[in-house]
Amino acid sequence: MTILLTPRLRLEPMADSHLDGLFEMNRDPEVMRYITGKPDTREDTQLMIERVKARWAEWGYSWWTFIERDSGLIVGAGCVQHIGRDRANPHELGWRLRRDRWDRGYASEAARRMTAFAIDELRAPQLVAFCDPDNAGSAHVMTKLGMRFRAIEHWYDFDGALYGMTAEEWRASPASRQAADEIAASGSGAGAAPQSPPTK
Repeated sequence: MTILLTPRLRLEPMADSHLDGLFEMNRDPEVMRYITGKPDTREDTQLMIERVKARWAEWGYSWWTFIERDSGLIVGAGCVQHIGRDRANPHELGWRLRRDRWDRGYASEAARRMTAFAIDELRAPQLVAFCDPDNAGSAHVMTKLGMRFRAIEHWYDFDGALYGMTAEEWRASPASRQAADEIAASGSGAGAAPQSPPTK
């Protein structure tokens, strides 16, 4: 399993030790507004972790927990998976953040690093992202990455906006150059995940 670093974040494969911090985020109705439409129970978050661990074992990629490097706090989560959770479909990028870390550029910073991983390490020929049409914040992150709106499609039981880009479009984008600079500044590219202590 692979750890990713950005200047401000450490992306660790989601683990049982992250439960408290992830639940604290997922129980916020505003965080979950455009994801499931309702706050998680603790059991919901635990089940998510179990599903994610199984995908890491099967695919070698899935959801990471975002840990703020300065504080050690869990501040978000994000993924490279397949849209519809079907490996026959294109690779998909996703993320969520604690509300008190919104508007700090964390989503874009993590999304750039996950995109670089998907394109450079997994050799994904394209990458998509999906959001509620009213979720202007996520759509803004997608367009900053270099993605373009493709269509309104039905995934995850609702009609949403699908954005996407090819690997060639990513490599030609300003976000790709920024990601390369951030990877160099972070002190490491990608590495195997060691056993880590619980974080909140």
